[in-house]
Amino acid sequence: MKNNVEILGSKIKQMKVGIKKLSENAIIPSYGSEFAAGADLYACISADLQIAPHTTALVPTGVALELPLGYAGLIYARSGLATKKGLAPANKVGVVDCDYRGEVKVALHNHSEVAQTVSAGERVAQLVITPYLTAEFIEKSELSQTDRGAGGFGSTGAK
Repeated sequence: MKNNVEILGSKIKQMKVGIKKLSENAIIPSYGSEFAAGADLYACISADLQIAPHTTALVPTGVALELPLGYAGLIYARSGLATKKGLAPANKVGVVDCDYRGEVKVALHNHSEVAQTVSAGERVAQLVITPYLTAEFIEKSELSQTDRGAGGFGSTGAK
């Protein structure tokens, strides 16, 4: 047992993911620590990129993925970049579908009041690979009843 996680052998379960560098300057995503859930995505740009306050810039990573069927890549903010510079994905969580073969890009939004700079090779987001289910949506005239019913935002904490 290490950090309350039982390790089989010396590794957490891994999968193989095909990756293609679309630029010789591209950096393959990498994990910052042995047990990190997210792999860092790097800016593949030739010069510094200025992002004005309250605007969004599309940051290329220079890589394309071949995710296994039934898995998606979720693009999340890097906590350090978000808290120190106010830079985070504009769509909060980006989704890379398993059938997408184009370049992974990060829509990075500047939430701060000052222009922020992204440098070539800078870690701009993190990629978490996760399984997903698809649904068959079945139209019904009525849905089953619950105690919550149609109670919306904040309704579960109301007294």
